[in-house]
Amino acid sequence: MDLAFERLDGLIPGIVQDQRTGEVLMLGYLNREALAATQRTGEVHFYSRSREKLWKKGETSGHILRVKEVRLDCDADSLLFLVEPVGPGVCHEGYRSCFFRQLERDGNATIIAARAFVPEQIYGNQGKS
Repeated sequence: MDLAFERLDGLIPGIVQDQRTGEVLMLGYLNREALAATQRTGEVHFYSRSREKLWKKGETSGHILRVKEVRLDCDADSLLFLVEPVGPGVCHEGYRSCFFRQLERDGNATIIAARAFVPEQIYGNQGKS
């Protein structure tokens, strides 16, 4: 099936969901190369828009995402990855999910989850993965 990479400058969003719990863990972007690497390895790869390069989720932290199933939406312009997360968390800020804040009606954000790990122990000051 042809995916609609051309709709977003060669990228498509990839939603990552824990297959066991149903929790949404993160959102990233894939180009054709990232999708091919994901399919080849069985571990989620993304295209980093800020670093302008391919990266494997967990390449620094070891917190990889093992793909169990990939679904595509009706427009063929986004993917849903059902994964087995390896490690205590996905978020580079130390949380299990990147969606650890709740946006309040007044525009403020409230942290609604506890940290799963100490990011400085994993990443130091070198970035995130």
